Amino acid sequence: MSFIRETKETENIDNLSFAQKQRLSFIDFSLMFKGSVNRKELTAKFEMGMANATRDLAVYKELAPNNIDFDQKERTYFQAKTFKPLFSYDARQTMAKLSNKISDGFDGVLEIPFPVDAPYQLNVPDIFIVAKIVQATLKQKPISIIYTSLSSGSKAREIVPHTIVDNGLRWHVRGFDRNSKSFRDFVLTRVTKVTIKADTPSAEENKLEDHQWMRMMPLQLVPHPNNVKHPTAIALDYGMTEGQLDITIRAAMAGYLLRRWNVDCTADAELVGAEYQLWLKNRKALFGAENLTIAPGYVPELEEL
Repeated sequence: MSFIRETKETENIDNLSFAQKQRLSFIDFSLMFKGSVNRKELTAKFEMGMANATRDLAVYKELAPNNIDFDQKERTYFQAKTFKPLFSYDARQTMAKLSNKISDGFDGVLEIPFPVDAPYQLNVPDIFIVAKIVQATLKQKPISIIYTSLSSGSKAREIVPHTIVDNGLRWHVRGFDRNSKSFRDFVLTRVTKVTIKADTPSAEENKLEDHQWMRMMPLQLVPHPNNVKHPTAIALDYGMTEGQLDITIRAAMAGYLLRRWNVDCTADAELVGAEYQLWLKNRKALFGAENLTIAPGYVPELEEL
């Protein structure tokens, strides 16, 4: 399957060298997800001279003249309102690249079918929706979205996004919700429209004020004392040291991890079932964390006694 978008420019792209296709893909990727690109970024990424970077940008502009606007003052090319990506981007691969901070757009020119499979996940987000949210996050700008929730259905919201998160089952964006005046998670597949706003977020909307995100929690996970016959097997699965796995996670993410790994969060390892192979040894570390209703067996009232 080709990742080069089928257009009248395709034939011209096919005549280019592989290395130049890769550089053009980087330009395209940067414009789509960052909203801008310049010569310095190209030279730093590919260890090339300014003249070669200028030539690649000129080739890109020739292939996609309606995609970029040049700002003479900033010496930077910005995404035009008429932008249409020159390459196609596989949603799953691109989300993985973004989560690992890899922005070379390499999958735009080559697909390598590695012999690896994974469990089925929920629907992947619209890549154009993701691109707008990534741009807003990098520029620290609020966005207006149309969002469909389980409780209130579809309606307009204004949020200030700060991080896109893979919780193991689906992707969400975390940010300040101007409706509820609090930091929340918004499932990306439920966002159907995004508009980047021009105003500057207030201090209370800054990521540093997201205390659940900034708080790091130490968790001690051990093989379940009642459900596991051979704890050494679990210790090997999770790379435990002396029968214990010590991890540090953001409070905002703890519930997702505990649910994904089916960690028994009861005080005395009371959950029964082969699916509960881990037990949270230091459950008191969860005190004050939100979003724990999905953590198996966790009852917050016990920590308040």
